[in-house]
Amino acid sequence: MILLSRLITEFAGDLRARYGGRLLPGHERALTAMQACRTEHSPVLVVRCAACGQCETLPHSCGHRNCPHCQHHEGQQWLERQRAKLLPVDYFMVTFTLPYQLRELAWQHQRLIYDLLLKLGWQTLADFGLNDPRLQGKIGAHAVLHTHSRQLDFHPHVHFIIPAGALDTKHRLWRRKNGIYLFHQGNLAKVFRAKWFQALKDEGLTVSATIPTDWVVDCKHLGRGDKALTYLGKYLYRGVLQEKDILSCQNGEVTFRYTENTGKVQTRTLSGAEFLWLLLQHVLPKGFRRTRDYGFLHSNSKPLIQLLRYLFHCVVHPPRERIEKPPIPCKVCGGIMEIIATRIRRLPQPIPRLQPI
Repeated sequence: MILLSRLITEFAGDLRARYGGRLLPGHERALTAMQACRTEHSPVLVVRCAACGQCETLPHSCGHRNCPHCQHHEGQQWLERQRAKLLPVDYFMVTFTLPYQLRELAWQHQRLIYDLLLKLGWQTLADFGLNDPRLQGKIGAHAVLHTHSRQLDFHPHVHFIIPAGALDTKHRLWRRKNGIYLFHQGNLAKVFRAKWFQALKDEGLTVSATIPTDWVVDCKHLGRGDKALTYLGKYLYRGVLQEKDILSCQNGEVTFRYTENTGKVQTRTLSGAEFLWLLLQHVLPKGFRRTRDYGFLHSNSKPLIQLLRYLFHCVVHPPRERIEKPPIPCKVCGGIMEIIATRIRRLPQPIPRLQPI
């Protein structure tokens, strides 16, 4: 397996020489963290076997949310929280995509545009839920922001996982949407586009390119929602590319594989600097949350979730407050190692003494 830390060490100089003017502070923090992750340059934790007393030091993970080594535990916690809200109904996934002409604006104003992409997508769906003749109520959604295409190019879009129905809070009724049709995709796109024009005007932003008339909104029937949540959970905290998909690094070029929408596996080869830049384009602004819950699935709407469970006569066990991480086995006796110290900085290597002549 080719480690990302190795590629950063090898090509970071070329990256800064070629893209230094576009690198943001968050990119530099990501490079520094992932380069040292679980290497001889990272801090260490000290563990001791409860059975035989054997002590060891292990390298720390960096914890960066774009690192392919890290955040698996956090992803599992998110997935368990969302599964606790699943309802015994069909689900839809609605995807809102920014047109190509707005991507440069999105890059220049990432925090603002990403936030608008989430908010305006939800506002569009919430309006349709209230105005739909069958629903006429409050819908709920899990939203996940993605910034990459299958080939890992910069491609901001947001997925909404939506239960097929709406809650009438006044009459305490659940109105189900039957069949494989939720909302008309073309109508969603028109309203979404209009909201964007108004938002750009309100923010004082202009685009030199001609914005297309037809925008892309995709609405798919999923069946039950567990599979969709599992799919989205894979891309939340562990970067956009796993190290097992990095196939080779030869003659200054990196080859990786990806899977098309059709399921066909393809490969792509880039120079080392271009490869790192491709990954760094998907580092989000510091503190920005790519996952959000809306409507009756919002964290502040727990009474509504309880009402829905009552209406469906279903019992859902609450998520565990904390998912325990896998234990560390002792290499000597096979017992369980206990962590006794963390974030210990490694001592610098001593400078060898010169022998007198």
